[in-house]
Amino acid sequence: MTTQLTRTPELAGLDGMWDPEVVTVVGASADTSKWGWFLARGALRGAGRRTVHLVNRRGVDVEGVPTVRSLEEIDGPLGLVVLSVPAASVPEVVEEALRRGATGFLGITAGIDRAVGRVGAERELAERIRSAGARIIGPNCLGIFDVETDLHLAWGEFAPGHIGVVSQSGQLGSEIAGLAAQRGLGVSRFVSVGNQVDVSAAEALAALADHDRTRVAILYAESFGDGTAVVDAVQRLRAAGKQTVVLTVGASGASQAAAASHTGSMTSGMDIVDAACRAAGAIRVATPTQAVELAALLSQAPLPTGGRVALIADSGGQGAVAADVADAAGLDVVPFSDERRGLVAGLLPADAGVGNPIDLAGGGEQDLATYARVVETCLEDTEVDAVVLSGYFGSYAVDTPAQADQERAVVETLAAAVAGHGKPVLLHSMCTDSSSLDRARELGLPVFASIEAALHALAGAARIGRDARPISVPQLPVELPRVRPGYLAARELLQTVGIAFPGAAEVRTVETVRVATEQLQGPWVLKADWIEHKTEHGAVVIGLRDADAAVAAFEEMHARLGDGAYVLEEMDQRSQTVEVIAGLRHDAAFGPVIMVGAGGTEAELWRDTVLELAPVTVETAHTMLERLVSYRLLTGWRGRPGVDLDALARTVSALSQLAGVPGVGEVEVNPLRAAADGVLAVDALVIQEKEQP
Repeated sequence: MTTQLTRTPELAGLDGMWDPEVVTVVGASADTSKWGWFLARGALRGAGRRTVHLVNRRGVDVEGVPTVRSLEEIDGPLGLVVLSVPAASVPEVVEEALRRGATGFLGITAGIDRAVGRVGAERELAERIRSAGARIIGPNCLGIFDVETDLHLAWGEFAPGHIGVVSQSGQLGSEIAGLAAQRGLGVSRFVSVGNQVDVSAAEALAALADHDRTRVAILYAESFGDGTAVVDAVQRLRAAGKQTVVLTVGASGASQAAAASHTGSMTSGMDIVDAACRAAGAIRVATPTQAVELAALLSQAPLPTGGRVALIADSGGQGAVAADVADAAGLDVVPFSDERRGLVAGLLPADAGVGNPIDLAGGGEQDLATYARVVETCLEDTEVDAVVLSGYFGSYAVDTPAQADQERAVVETLAAAVAGHGKPVLLHSMCTDSSSLDRARELGLPVFASIEAALHALAGAARIGRDARPISVPQLPVELPRVRPGYLAARELLQTVGIAFPGAAEVRTVETVRVATEQLQGPWVLKADWIEHKTEHGAVVIGLRDADAAVAAFEEMHARLGDGAYVLEEMDQRSQTVEVIAGLRHDAAFGPVIMVGAGGTEAELWRDTVLELAPVTVETAHTMLERLVSYRLLTGWRGRPGVDLDALARTVSALSQLAGVPGVGEVEVNPLRAAADGVLAVDALVIQEKEQP
């Protein structure tokens, strides 16, 4: 007997995915090499919490549990339906399940489009599911796992822990989960999103904010789709006190394609991903191992407020190596004050190194409590954000078992010091495993097998605390001029938001050129208004010092380029200027981005640029300038005066306020001529937004 269920077609949330009242595995198998066996076995593990139905077309028992041959034989709700059947059968199973009121689907099966012989079949299936008020994760995914709810609908085993994993690649996500298990961390929830025809990685990530078991999230994404949703998800996690580690191998949407302006061709998609991570408060890593090492720190230790680190080692060699690695990772090995050096010296042998790094010179061996005393002395320093203890500590319990209890006592003292000072202490031990290190992990002291792993994780954690910033809200005039092509129109639009330009006039004839020379202060620059990259096309002449020179230049240019609007503009004669480029464009995934960099005709040669999601505040614009290699030119180089950094930052911020303005596709200002007395834009390009089909 079957019971026909009806549901209101109101789109369901995701709670039913993580803790369904009923799970129905379609394609359950008794063959231990098949997907259907892993899924059935995992579903049965949660049978004490929920009803589990197993569907096998031959009706064989699975793990000693009877199965049914079809959905028609199930009396009652189907709940979350797991699809592990041949691809050609998926649409039929979905239709039957929807008629029976299924609340959600987990699509393991891949290749549905190919199997049914129609491109877009997967998307159509998702639309059908959503129209019925249900949801689907996948298809082509490795499954889901949740410790809190005894849900195990995935291939393989998962060690329970506190790291939430959301992965576009099931296999890579499985690797991350395995590495976490090896580190003694484990996962709290695992979601392989597969083809994301419905539930996206961003949605699964955001759901971790309310997941009590999760302390830190790892996201692996090959493409970002709606990147703004990813940013929102990370910000939601941060608001819940949880950090996010991002691993990616590509770029964002169409950001790899060169834009019509230099702004696009001078940046990469990864630059935009990094900008999104900064805006959201996440950190990007390059490998699964790096992701897990950073997650180990973030899930166990306080977040450092900066990158100033104290290094403590058992030998001068280990300390020197640690200092070099820390410097390369962007950490600051701060010199100790004379007072701090004196305090450290009072704890160690006479030949110990008491600067930073500290060389214990056998002090720890003589008295294990010395380790804790020196660490706590460093934690008390207001100029230190974190402490790394590198070397032999952790080995005593193995090499000298009689000292095991004493070494574990030191670990407990270290953990208490971390709690008291709110600063992280990282342990790099020469020992791979010991009861002391196990106790350290239990108490939230992150342990690392290499100094580079420890310091790169610390550098990542420090960047999270330092780089996170809110995206500002545009502050625009009530009315903006209509976006039109040409330099004159670009000037008008940019002046409206507060960007300064030299005086200029439109000229079309010899007579209007002469009139303009009487109204504008020379020398002048002549430009063809409608040509975008003027230097490349001979559409600009500079240094016109009298009216006859201006007329001659106009006649020559007009003869080559023809009728149209030309611009006679006052030439910026200030010496000691630095040329800067600034640009705004729209990324397909993450939306508007603002770029600033070394400008002028050689801008693409130097490619010294930084990006942020737009708009940005003046304060954020300042930090962008500081990250440029050419920043030293802006602050004064070899006796030259520095430029007005406040005016330059205000200009960059003003440009970013055009983010999302209807009709604005791209904007480039190059160069911005910055000097001690202010900033002038002397060329600009506004590209109209293309109409969407």
